[in-house]
Amino acid sequence: MSADAANVMRQALAGMLWSKQFFFFDGDNWLDEHHSNPLHTGYRSSRNSEWFHLLNKDIISMPDKWEYPWYAAWDLAFHTLPLAIVDPDFAKEQMALMLKGVYLHPNGQIPAYEWNFSDVNPPVHAWATLFLHRTEQALGGDTDVDFLKATFNKLVMNFTWWVNQKDRFGKNVFEGGFLGLDNIGVFDRSAPLPTGGRLEQADGTAWMALFAQNMLELAIELAAHDPTYEDMAVKFAEHFYYIARAMNRPGDDGMWDEEDGFYYDLLRLPDGTATRLKVRSMVGLLPLCAATVTEPWQRELAPRVTAELQARLQRMPELRDSMHPMGPGHLGVAERGLFALVNPERLRRVLSKMLDESEFLSPYGIRSISKFHQQHPYVFHVHGQEYRVDYLPAESNTGMFGGKFQLAGADLDARERDDHPGPPEFLSLLRR
Repeated sequence: MSADAANVMRQALAGMLWSKQFFFFDGDNWLDEHHSNPLHTGYRSSRNSEWFHLLNKDIISMPDKWEYPWYAAWDLAFHTLPLAIVDPDFAKEQMALMLKGVYLHPNGQIPAYEWNFSDVNPPVHAWATLFLHRTEQALGGDTDVDFLKATFNKLVMNFTWWVNQKDRFGKNVFEGGFLGLDNIGVFDRSAPLPTGGRLEQADGTAWMALFAQNMLELAIELAAHDPTYEDMAVKFAEHFYYIARAMNRPGDDGMWDEEDGFYYDLLRLPDGTATRLKVRSMVGLLPLCAATVTEPWQRELAPRVTAELQARLQRMPELRDSMHPMGPGHLGVAERGLFALVNPERLRRVLSKMLDESEFLSPYGIRSISKFHQQHPYVFHVHGQEYRVDYLPAESNTGMFGGKFQLAGADLDARERDDHPGPPEFLSLLRR
């Protein structure tokens, strides 16, 4: 690593360490003061009423101590990754924090952020736990089995919450709402749909496929120390199979659009009919993320798991046909396998859009919404009201996407628009 690169790395890590802050929030007391505590008579339901058990009084890694002096659960999971390089113990403490009894809801939900703990963040804690584990191994440390067990067992509760709460009809397709993507869609995904019904989300379902893969990997790691985890490995592999089948369901009733070669959210109306909301956005790219490389040593660690899963796919070939092919004849370099949501044909079609400069690929990264919509806005009419999605570099023109202070509608870099108006007014005021 060059001296300049090392200096940049040191500055970045120093910034992460500087953003630690003591955070105190007593849910029971706060709700008392707002007459919204369900433990007391005469309460009125309000924001965070169901989080009366919450007691946060810890040093937490914050996004920014000045502008964002509150935690966001999925941001925190990502914070632990660079922190693991300089302070692995603190990183693991942060990962475990959201799963403590005074944080995790009794039903298994992880608190999202202060203004609405009940909002839903993408389930990335299992992935981050695996990353921390691999980092510790790479740095020459021993496997922290106690940490993996404690985290895995709490994440089982969170996975169960997702299955029970966000898959309303047991179809292995998931909702979730906002999911951290600044509402990239036709409707405000944090509000009731104007059509009624529900939204079967391509991103929510893809996140759950990845969650199942991560839990499978953790179970395999633990099975090397405790064979009772082999059954859990089988369980999470089966969850992945069912999610993959549901997401890749052929025909007009699925999220995959054969004509466009892309994944879309599915609007399920109250009468049971469905229509795809054909917005080409990051939501349709997320299925690519549910891909896990399987090493030979992982298969050797749990041969019974491998045998049971192969038998399941032989007995139910429709599951095998829904995802990337696995097993003998489909291994890659060094006998590695690929456990993936998207099969090779669909992968090529999605990548053809992601790497197309007239669609997702910009000079500054991957756009969150395709440039296709610059000439072809997506418009949906309901009850005389028009809902539309346009291609909008830089700030949004609607409060649904975070208002003018939040990049949400299109590019990761505002430089792509020549007439970018400059910094928001509140930043100009701060500079005076």
